[in-house]
Amino acid sequence: MALSDIASGVEVTTHQRDRGVAAVDETDAPLSERLAPVADELPCSTATAATVVEAYAAGKSVGDAGRAAGVAPVTAAKTLHLVGEQVSPVGPQGREIIADWLAGALSRSDAIALAGVTEQEFALAAYIETHEPVPAARDAVEGALTTEDRDPLGETMSDIGELL
Repeated sequence: MALSDIASGVEVTTHQRDRGVAAVDETDAPLSERLAPVADELPCSTATAATVVEAYAAGKSVGDAGRAAGVAPVTAAKTLHLVGEQVSPVGPQGREIIADWLAGALSRSDAIALAGVTEQEFALAAYIETHEPVPAARDAVEGALTTEDRDPLGETMSDIGELL
């Protein structure tokens, strides 16, 4: 097979056809309505949960998302956890420490000291370790938490001007 055989039928044009952007949006209903089936499993109303999710998706911190919705930051964190976001205040080692505390192998004060967190952070981490995300809530917010434009490590990076 020669190159001419491979290229047979290939057409060169001077312009590109605009085919538009393919989009599939199955989220016609407002977020609060999509969360209605799991309302009893959320720590706040569906309208408040929708506000938390939308503010968080817009780039606000967990605390700012909670304030935008009129709830405590810990309620916002619980809500985000239940819809599938990773909001634990501890890392993998902290999770092991919490698991040891839950199993009764450590006292609360020892676990807090070893994890290096505050009482509030410890309470949130314990909640996260004892409550699984709700699959129906995760499905309800699908698409709302798309954060392609947001760099997850953006706040940890230094600007070039800070290095000079």
